[in-house]
Amino acid sequence: MALFAEALALSADTMALFAEALALFAEVLALFAEALALQGMTKFNLLRINEMLYLADYVV
Repeated sequence: MALFAEALALSADTMALFAEALALFAEVLALFAEALALQGMTKFNLLRINEMLYLADYVV
């Protein structure tokens, strides 16, 4: 019976560690999404800057 109790305790510990790992993974995904959003905004701004520089060649 003691082995069964130990097995249950180890199983509970394993599940707790797995829950922590999932929480960390969710944080990583959120940071990755933020990084992608920043990358997209940066690319958009660079395209706008290049467009303005291109137009400035013909307007001035």
